[in-house]
Amino acid sequence: MPRLRAAVFDAYGTLLDVHAAVARHAARLGEKAAPVSALWRAKQIEWSWILSATGDYEPFWTLTGRALDYALAAHGLADAALREDLLAAYRELDAYPDAAPCLAALRERGLGTAILSNGSPEMLEAAVAAGGLGPLLDAVLSVHPLRCFKPDRRVYALATAQFGCQPGEIAFVSSNAWDAYGAMRFGFRVFWVNRAGAPAEYGLEEAATILRSLEALPAALA
Repeated sequence: MPRLRAAVFDAYGTLLDVHAAVARHAARLGEKAAPVSALWRAKQIEWSWILSATGDYEPFWTLTGRALDYALAAHGLADAALREDLLAAYRELDAYPDAAPCLAALRERGLGTAILSNGSPEMLEAAVAAGGLGPLLDAVLSVHPLRCFKPDRRVYALATAQFGCQPGEIAFVSSNAWDAYGAMRFGFRVFWVNRAGAPAEYGLEEAATILRSLEALPAALA
């Protein structure tokens, strides 16, 4: 097996808590907070898949707003101020507590580190700054210049181009099973961070290393 040269991370759900935006305004949403957050995320991803499948593209920030509109409407919520506050919070999502220590540990070993995300450049810039992750990353790679979304192979090729290496020399880390599968098909060494303890799918139980948190990643790469 080739020597690893870099670890590349998905952003949303892996390094950044996608439910943090709703959590900040949970009191205003009451019992609808959790279902709104879940539907918002589901529709955000669904939009990216539909556009990719039809050969179309719109920035991920646009999809994020549309997905929120759907989630609020589905739960009978028509509050313009709440919508704006939720979107503002999404720009500055909390990083998971295990994100920075994991990145720091990998950099101490001499590995390159990067984000590879569907997020729009301005979204990622704001979120990385808010989470204090910038100094721990060599690159923040967005799909935006390609105008397509993961799991398109062209997206994963951004990482090999960034580090000038072969797929097998990159550890790809994602909490999204579909993303982990796409990375696996591209040839990365895949680490699926199964934070929710969901059932394994897409053959990841055989082809990926499954972790419950980023805390376990440095040891898994040893």
